[in-house]
Amino acid sequence: MGRERVKEIDQLLTYPLGMMLGYFSVAVLQLVVYLYCFELVTRYKCWDEIRKGNVAVAMATGGKVFGICNIMRFTISGSSSVYDTMIWSFVGFLLLLAAYFLFEFLTPVFSIDKEIQEDNRAVGLFSMIISISLSYVIGASVG
Repeated sequence: MGRERVKEIDQLLTYPLGMMLGYFSVAVLQLVVYLYCFELVTRYKCWDEIRKGNVAVAMATGGKVFGICNIMRFTISGSSSVYDTMIWSFVGFLLLLAAYFLFEFLTPVFSIDKEIQEDNRAVGLFSMIISISLSYVIGASVG
């Protein structure tokens, strides 16, 4: 039964509309999962802080959203299938997550997460720019 389902999905992906819907569905699902993973590693709750009006958190989270989607864009354009896209975008996400930890580690003067939670917009903006910038490097290397 499972193998038949995969064949049906593969057949749908041969049509342009089916392929677009397939990539879109995978991208949205991965975005939700990857944002949840970022939520687990930050010291603050992104959506609670955004609801409170914390602009620094909104910028940092927006940078992560852009970064994740940009990596997926590269993998979609460079992959031969939806399955390859899923694998390479996961690798790209892991690199973006590693960059997040590296950014926190390489800034020993203050805690990035703490500054963002306290609505330090300069740190939020810098975090956003790092996520966006690195997504181009990561995307070009995995795509």
